[in-house]
Amino acid sequence: MTPAWHRLEAYASSPFKRHFLHGLALLDRSSYYAILVAMALMTVLVSAQVFARYVLGTSIDSADELSRLFFVWAIFLAIPHGIKVGIHVGIDALVSLLPKALQDGLARLMAMIAAVFMAALFWISLGAVADKWQELMPTLPVTAAVFYIAVLICAGHCCLHLIAQAGGLEPLPSAPTDRQGGNDS
Repeated sequence: MTPAWHRLEAYASSPFKRHFLHGLALLDRSSYYAILVAMALMTVLVSAQVFARYVLGTSIDSADELSRLFFVWAIFLAIPHGIKVGIHVGIDALVSLLPKALQDGLARLMAMIAAVFMAALFWISLGAVADKWQELMPTLPVTAAVFYIAVLICAGHCCLHLIAQAGGLEPLPSAPTDRQGGNDS
């Protein structure tokens, strides 16, 4: 099977665009595997905590905090994947009545506006990471900034996908073809 970036490169008209799409595909793949690891670690940790509590009569001190951390990372790493394919809540009752070309133009404009907001969130997240860096988690000698680093990565990754959509490098997520939420093909 051909890697995803080879399929996307066919749509890129310049070396910069090809490299951008290649880098974005690598980021997607890395993020995907990090989500799998975070979910696996969370599952193992929660299972170990249940076993320790109900079978051994003890508890893992940091289990709650670590499982929450893995959950937060999994969620924030997954958000850009949803943006890429359009898995989000949207109301398109009015927009769906517009001509297709106008719908696409409006979608590109909204992607650019959202990219600006994600860039702002990235900047704000940098400040939050710096602010929390000296603070430690209650049960672990790890910086509390690890929660904010997930937001920072999410904002940057989302911004890149939105820029790709606004610039026509990535296909715009399409709306379902029927009113029941998708087609059956």
